[in-house]
Amino acid sequence: MRTALAILAVLAAVSVAGCGGGSGKSSTKSTSTSGGSGSGATIAVTSDFKPGAVISRVHTCDGRDVSPPLHVAGLPSTTKELVVVMRDPDAPGGNFIHWVIANLQPASGTLSLPAGATPSGAVLGRNSFGSLGYRGPCPPSGAPHHYVITVYALGQSSGLGKGFSADDVSALPVLGQGTLTGLYGRR
Repeated sequence: MRTALAILAVLAAVSVAGCGGGSGKSSTKSTSTSGGSGSGATIAVTSDFKPGAVISRVHTCDGRDVSPPLHVAGLPSTTKELVVVMRDPDAPGGNFIHWVIANLQPASGTLSLPAGATPSGAVLGRNSFGSLGYRGPCPPSGAPHHYVITVYALGQSSGLGKGFSADDVSALPVLGQGTLTGLYGRR
C-alpha cells in the first residue's frame, strides 16, 4: 500500500510540474532509457505553443494542417537519429497517431524543424488516417483532446522504412526522449 501511495504522490508531483506557466516558447523535458541502451538523457522539446496550451489552428484540420515547428535540444552527443511520434490518447479508439517521422539528423546536439517541413532524407511513417507523415488535430466536438509529441533520440540508425508504424518505434532502444503536450478542441 505504501508503494502505491508513493507512486501516486510522484505522479501527482510530475503532473503539477507539467502544468506550470511561463512565457515564450514551450518546453517539456522528459527522461527515459526505454530499451535499456541509454544514458537517460533529458531532452527539451519546444514549439510555438506552451505545454498544456492550445495548439495553433494552422496545425489542425480546421486550418492549414501543417506540422508544428519543433526545436529539440539537450541531445546526447552520441545521438545518430531522431524519431517523432504525435499521439492523441483521448481519441475514441485511444492513441490515434497524427505524425510519425524518422531519420531526422541532429546537428550539434539540436534539431530545428520548421513548421510543415519534411527534411531531405526523412522517412515518413503511417498515421491513423492511413496516410504518410503529418495530419493535424481534428477531434470530434466536445472537450479538447491532448496531443502528445514525443521525440526519441537513438544512438544508431532506426532502420525504419517508409510507412512504418508508431508500434515499430516503441521497440527501438533509445538514449533519451522528450515530450510536449498541447490541446485542441472543436465546438
